[in-house]
Amino acid sequence: MNRRILETEQKALEINLDERVYGAFAEIGAGQEVARHFFQAGAAAGTIAKTMSAYDKVVSDEIYGAEEHGKGRYVCESRLYKMLAHEYALMEGRLRTLRSEQCFFAFADTVAAINYQKTIKGDGWLGLRFQLNPHSKPNDLVLHVRLLDQDNRLQQQAVGILGVNMLYACFRYQNDPETLLRSLMDNLFGRVKIDMVRLKGPDFQQLDNRLLCLWLVKNQLSEVAIFGPDGDSLHAGEFLYKKSILVARGSYRPPTLVQEDMIRCAREQFLAEADVNANNAFVLAEITLDNLRADGELSERDFLDRAEILCALGQTVIISDCIQHKRLIAYFADYKIPHIGLAMGARKLQNILHETSDANPDNLLVAFGEVFPRNVRFYIYPCLPALPAEARSAKEGSPTPTQFNSSAEAKQAGTKAVQNLTTSRNLPIPQAIHFLYDHLLENRNIVDIHEFNPAILDIYHKEVLNMIQNGATGWEEKVPPEVARLIKEKRLFGDWFIGD
Repeated sequence: MNRRILETEQKALEINLDERVYGAFAEIGAGQEVARHFFQAGAAAGTIAKTMSAYDKVVSDEIYGAEEHGKGRYVCESRLYKMLAHEYALMEGRLRTLRSEQCFFAFADTVAAINYQKTIKGDGWLGLRFQLNPHSKPNDLVLHVRLLDQDNRLQQQAVGILGVNMLYACFRYQNDPETLLRSLMDNLFGRVKIDMVRLKGPDFQQLDNRLLCLWLVKNQLSEVAIFGPDGDSLHAGEFLYKKSILVARGSYRPPTLVQEDMIRCAREQFLAEADVNANNAFVLAEITLDNLRADGELSERDFLDRAEILCALGQTVIISDCIQHKRLIAYFADYKIPHIGLAMGARKLQNILHETSDANPDNLLVAFGEVFPRNVRFYIYPCLPALPAEARSAKEGSPTPTQFNSSAEAKQAGTKAVQNLTTSRNLPIPQAIHFLYDHLLENRNIVDIHEFNPAILDIYHKEVLNMIQNGATGWEEKVPPEVARLIKEKRLFGDWFIGD
């Protein structure tokens, strides 16, 4: 959708002149910045029924109730929803009979701007409860923003611009949700990051909120977006604050028995660590934007196919633009996560080691310190040694599983393969980093995964995908039963057909 980006005051004036729109503003912290734009634009009487700021915590609790789920914090998701519910209910109760043909809205935000000591970086929750039809139930647009300006006044200014963008987007781009999302950053790029968005209501029933997570990262509103098994958007600060996490990066196209086994084994070892609280730990499946673009253009259908399966398997999913693991680790640093585990194959670890040493060869200690901080541990899943070129060609050229003439032959081949597995202990390492790598092994920044299933190590997800898309048989044995059922039932990963 081609559009002209308007200045903030022009957007506010346009909304003020729209006779259909009428509502209230309630803002906690960082000043009355959003409402101020509408007052200064002129004709505010046509839009604003009320503005308020319950700045004192006791006053705020008297109006909206105490904050149990926020653990005493007032800049939290639950406080925002209480504000939206309270203010919107007042609009309906006081004005509906008098303004029966207007679309009501309630805008709310709870924001902590950067403090003088710079110990608070600045972030907030903003929400808009709004009608697109005066006779229908309202919709909710809720988001979390990280404020990047290094000045309190500038952060307040950014909140004001963002709030105006939200109102304008919801009443002008409601028929194009991705444009609605992109427009939130008008006049703000480089000043904020929006790392959680949720858009729900009767006018958005067909919108999959998992797509919002994808659009956030794709359009550079955030480096990371998270959704739960129910497909609902999550914010790392609310969901993961002071919790331990195990991240398993992969393509999940489709999830194979190998990936299932790697996550299971890594999870068991991670939770068994003496310093990890098993009751306060989560497993996250990560897909990078780079992986989603591996075959060229990013396909939303392909993304939703992967998301459908992961959600059905009960996984919480991260979409990230953090190709380098150090960027993902740095992102989680703000949430005081005590322990981070990363589950991956041995060859992936080898790639990371080469990339890290090549990135800063003159200061290897700094480079490796960014990837392997004290609270991070890599759990390495073994892999089979690389096949000779002719053997791999034969394997990739056949859509059927490798067959043996007898079970004894299969067992003998399996035993030989297991004895020659590539692990963290025999990984080929450049000589220049041997001393660092030995240190990482000694300090258990890198550990091997145990109790894995050696019988499935010859399963490769690209081969499984190729079998599915070519209508071959036998791929069902290479994926978990639930994955096979979903692929067949919903015809995932391409326009292929399974006969009756």
